[in-house]
Amino acid sequence: MRRMVCAAVVWVAVCLGIWAGAAPAKMELAGAWQVKVTCGEQTAVLVVDPPDMVTVVDEAYERLALFQGPEWRRGTPLLGPKAEACSVAGALDPATLVVRAGPGATAQLFERGKDYQLEPRWAGFGRLEGGAIAADRPVYASYRYAMMRLDSVVLKADGSLAVRKGVPHVATPRQPEIGDGETRVGNVWLAGRVERLTDDHLFPILEHAYPEPKSAPPGASAAERYLPKTLAKLRAGQPVRILAWGDSVTECVYLPFQQKWQEQFATRLRARFPDASIVMLSEGWGGRTTTAFRKEPPGSPRNYAEKVLALKPDLIVSEFINDAYMNEAAVLENYGAILKDFQRIGAEWVILTPHYARPDWMGLTREREIDNDPRPYVRGLRLFAENNSVALADASLRWGRLWRQGVPYSTLLVNAINHPDERGMALFADALMALFQD
Repeated sequence: MRRMVCAAVVWVAVCLGIWAGAAPAKMELAGAWQVKVTCGEQTAVLVVDPPDMVTVVDEAYERLALFQGPEWRRGTPLLGPKAEACSVAGALDPATLVVRAGPGATAQLFERGKDYQLEPRWAGFGRLEGGAIAADRPVYASYRYAMMRLDSVVLKADGSLAVRKGVPHVATPRQPEIGDGETRVGNVWLAGRVERLTDDHLFPILEHAYPEPKSAPPGASAAERYLPKTLAKLRAGQPVRILAWGDSVTECVYLPFQQKWQEQFATRLRARFPDASIVMLSEGWGGRTTTAFRKEPPGSPRNYAEKVLALKPDLIVSEFINDAYMNEAAVLENYGAILKDFQRIGAEWVILTPHYARPDWMGLTREREIDNDPRPYVRGLRLFAENNSVALADASLRWGRLWRQGVPYSTLLVNAINHPDERGMALFADALMALFQD
């Protein structure tokens, strides 16, 4: 018995990398729904359940919007695969959608392409002009869609390997709870309606946390170098006014107040400097850019001079994923003008690099091996900050390494596009607090 317990400890130690030179678990395909896992000298072929399909019957819609709008929100989103603001791409089985005038199989059947149309990938459907669906007419939809799931491969206390099934969710599946004595060595991501597993669904755990930078020598932290006035006030226990300026991720109407990135940051900063009086102000504008703010006329609720500059905060933290259309040259020009404005009002500045958005919006084809953010905008921010001695909280680096922790980054996006959940917001706070690391 004692020998068996010792053997189990050996396997756990090897797979956790406790011993020098130990490798993480290796995961490879062994079939459509089978994964071969090697952990130390232990190897097993594990069976993964296919995605969970949900059947919806006679789902009522009081009225149906016209089939128009952007691809990701065209017409009315089907409620089953709907995340925050829109439906999840690829979740719907489009061949299964049936739309009727009432519940039951005998109700009038509407014709796709004549009475209504469907955006098959994004699961939005809408009525067509001239069709049989009036603007105020209720409709009933029946269809099937897939939920996402994140299953975990675990090393059990007896040294054997097993799969622990995650809880299905339409957009943000989380790792399942594991038992006492079990160690998570990898995850299998079922990204909605998939026909079989591929290498892109396998996420062996390569690291357990973001590798935080080493502590800076005395007087050499990022805050010492780039935020000396703000840091001096924090240390002296004086009032400090911080403005969070950004787009929908800063406005963040979709999460509770305390889960917003700026509030998580403020909470941690107050704990770090308990004698200081920290006031966190926010100015977020969904779907907009720094340029949009700067172009708003006087008297506008979003006028840049009145809603940003006039506040004269000690510190401004900017977050604009919507600026990601900019190339390096545009960043240097636009952000250079903003820097002059901030210097004029005596405010220090921290630029947050953006989180990762859905892969196809970033030119990515997978969610593994993506440490380096491919967006010219992010390269431009890093170059601008370096050239102008502006503090940079590089949250993008943290998002780019989530795959190493066994987490597909899009499982942190509540709208399956670009709105982080509270875990994603915490990564911003992590990046900001790293600036104040001694």
